[in-house]
Amino acid sequence: MDELDRGILAHLAQDARQSVAVLARRLKVARSTVQARLERLETSGAIAGYTLRLGDAARENRIRATCLLTIEPRSQAGILTRLRSLPEVERIHTTSGRVDLLLQLAATSTSQLDDVLDQIGSLTGVRSSESLIHLSTKLDRAT
Repeated sequence: MDELDRGILAHLAQDARQSVAVLARRLKVARSTVQARLERLETSGAIAGYTLRLGDAARENRIRATCLLTIEPRSQAGILTRLRSLPEVERIHTTSGRVDLLLQLAATSTSQLDDVLDQIGSLTGVRSSESLIHLSTKLDRAT
């Protein structure tokens, strides 16, 4: 990946709806060059897709939380299967350190969040859980 590829990714991270012509003009290269680079970035997996990022107005009625799970040995596969069936679970990360899994959750109310946390805590193989409710976002570079 060279400087042009990084420039394309940086511009798309800010606004994925930019046309190839606009990208080419901003990067001062030919439109065909940008098109070829985009195809290569998509084929190589550097660009996995183009998606919608919800703004604050769409997210304001959602309560977000992180849940840290410690699980029993050899129980991860079964727990992951059950977690994937919960629509409030947006992301699941494995971790190193004192916890095994880090979950990102979103719910429409505190009672819904409480219910999903109870469901998660009662899963077979979950040793312990700790939840952290997100109060505000100070920086979000994720796309």
